[in-house]
Amino acid sequence: MDRKSVKVVIAGGFGTGKTTLVGSVSEIPPLTTEEVLTQASIGVDDTTGVEDKTSTTVALDFGRITIASDVVLYLFGTPGQDRFWFIWDELAQGAIGAVVLVDTRRLDTSFAAVDYFERRGIPFIAAVNRFFGECPYTEDEIRAALELDPAVPLLWTDARDRASCKETLIELVKHAMTRLPVPG
Repeated sequence: MDRKSVKVVIAGGFGTGKTTLVGSVSEIPPLTTEEVLTQASIGVDDTTGVEDKTSTTVALDFGRITIASDVVLYLFGTPGQDRFWFIWDELAQGAIGAVVLVDTRRLDTSFAAVDYFERRGIPFIAAVNRFFGECPYTEDEIRAALELDPAVPLLWTDARDRASCKETLIELVKHAMTRLPVPG
């Protein structure tokens, strides 16, 4: 069997659930670079809306999931704070696409990730992380707030739920495949 390895980026703002998603769906123990938030981050990291957050990714999260007998996804989670954005270029290199996690409590934290992938022409989907069940906004309201192109899929996920995250990743792969050049 000829197995295909595919690189995927999990991106989004600070506290949107990237580490949680990678950890919940990875079939191997995920590699994380979580560090405790300290007094030094006060005034640097905006914890508005995520006041209970006690740690943060400082480099990347890494996991792996087999989504078909011949397709393995390698997951690279980005750090969310702007001071670590320089790492995104390395993590996105060679990726077929990205999942931009959206926290509707703080929609503005997703703007930079959407812009990043749009500017680079990297296929992405937006996935609303349903941290607390229901979402207070409609799909149209979220699309308008994020200024999403109609061709960008928007779906609902729960970063804590393996099945939900797996479906999100499958949707990303399907979307990315529609953007691949046709071999000639």
